[in-house]
Amino acid sequence: MTELHVKPSGGMLSAQPWRDVPREEAQWMRPHLPALVDSMVEGVLQHVPEYGRRDDPVYIEVLRLAAEQGMGHFVRMIADPDASWQEVHQVFFDIGYGEAVEGRSLEHLQNALRIASRTAWRYLSREAERLKKPRELAISLTEVNFAYLDQLASAAAQGYARAREKAAGEREQRRGRLLSLLLSDPPAPKEIVAEQANLAGWALPERLAVIVLSPRPGSGGEGPAGLPPGLLSGLDRGRPCLVMPDPDRPGGPDRLTATLGGWTGAVGPSVPADKAGVSLHWAHRTLDLMAAGRLGRAPAADPGANGKARRPGLLVHADRHVPDLLLQEGWTLAEAAARRRLAPLTALGPHRGGRLAATMLECLRHGFNATDAAEALRVHPQTVRYRLAQLHEIFDYDIEDPALRLELMLLLPVWLREAGEERT
Repeated sequence: MTELHVKPSGGMLSAQPWRDVPREEAQWMRPHLPALVDSMVEGVLQHVPEYGRRDDPVYIEVLRLAAEQGMGHFVRMIADPDASWQEVHQVFFDIGYGEAVEGRSLEHLQNALRIASRTAWRYLSREAERLKKPRELAISLTEVNFAYLDQLASAAAQGYARAREKAAGEREQRRGRLLSLLLSDPPAPKEIVAEQANLAGWALPERLAVIVLSPRPGSGGEGPAGLPPGLLSGLDRGRPCLVMPDPDRPGGPDRLTATLGGWTGAVGPSVPADKAGVSLHWAHRTLDLMAAGRLGRAPAADPGANGKARRPGLLVHADRHVPDLLLQEGWTLAEAAARRRLAPLTALGPHRGGRLAATMLECLRHGFNATDAAEALRVHPQTVRYRLAQLHEIFDYDIEDPALRLELMLLLPVWLREAGEERT
C-alpha cells in the first residue's frame, strides 16, 4: 500500500499527487525534456563521485536513458494519471539490480536519484515561475516530485534486493559444492578445490577441522542458524556438519559452544585442507561413541534471557579420546585379546575380578603408586597393596613390565565393559 505524505500543516497529501495537477500542464513541460535530462545527467556526474565516469560513453548513455525514461514518464503521468508504470519500473529495477551486481552500495544510487530529482524540481520550478504559473502549481509539482522519487527508489531497491538474494543463493550453492569437494573420498584434485573456493569466496586454509553434529528433533534436518560466515555447513550421512578453518587458533572449535547452544557434536582432528575426509571420519566415529553413551557428558543447562534453560553446545574432540576410538575400530580383536590376556580375572568372577581389574587399571595409570591409586579408587592405600599382591599371584607374567603397560591399559577397560562395571 502506498503511504500518504503529511503536509507541514497537518493535512493529508494524495497518495497519487500527479492526479491533482491539471493535465494540460504537461504541454509546457514536454519541450523542456531534452534540456532537463542534460541538467540531471550533469548534476549526477558532478555531485555523486561514484558515478563520475565522464570518460565512459556507455555509462553516460545509461545515465541519460534513466533520466529520459524517468522524466518522460513523469510528464506522461501528469497528462494521463492512469499511464502504465511497467516500463519505467522495469528500467529502475534493472538499474538497482545492476548496482548490486557491480558491488556498489545502494546508498550511492539513492543519492544519485535525490540529486536528479532535486535538479528536475529546480528546473521545473524556475520554468513555472517564468511562465507565471500559480503558486499552487509549484506546490503540487513539489509533491509530485517527492512521491515520484519514492516510486523510482522503491523499484531500484527491489532490483537491488533481488540481485543480492540471487547472489546469496548462488554463493550458498557454491559453498555447498565446495563442502562436497573437501569431504569427498577419494579427495578431489587440489586445483579444483582451490578454484571452487575462489568462486565461493571462501579463503582456503592450510588446516581445518570437521565438526559433525547430532540431528535435533524439529530441526528439519538442518544445522544450527547464526553460524560465523567463515564456517562451511552442510549435511553428511544425515548429520549436520561444519568445516572450521584454522582450528588450531586460541580457543579453537570451543569458541562455538555458545553459538551451538543445545547442539551436541564431535570435532575431528586438525588436518591439512586436502585431508578433510580424515577429520570427517573421526568426527563421525566419535559421535557414534557419544550416541552409545561412551563419551562425553552434557553440561548443565544455563538459564537464557527469557528464563528458560538453554544448554550450551557440547563438543567432544576426537583427538582427546584416542584409546576409545582405536579400540572401537578394532573392538572384536580387543575383546579376544582381553579374554586371553586377562583370563585369570575372568576366572575370579565379575565381582572379585572386576574389583581387581579396576585396581590394576588405576595402578597402571598412576605408575603403581599405591597412594595415588587408592585416592582414585577411594580406598585405603593398604587395600591397594593387598590387591596388588593378589594380582601378582594370579598372573604368570609381570604386570608391572613397562613393555606390557600400554597393552594392559587398553585391554582392561574392554574387560571391565564386558564384565559389567568398574568396581572398588
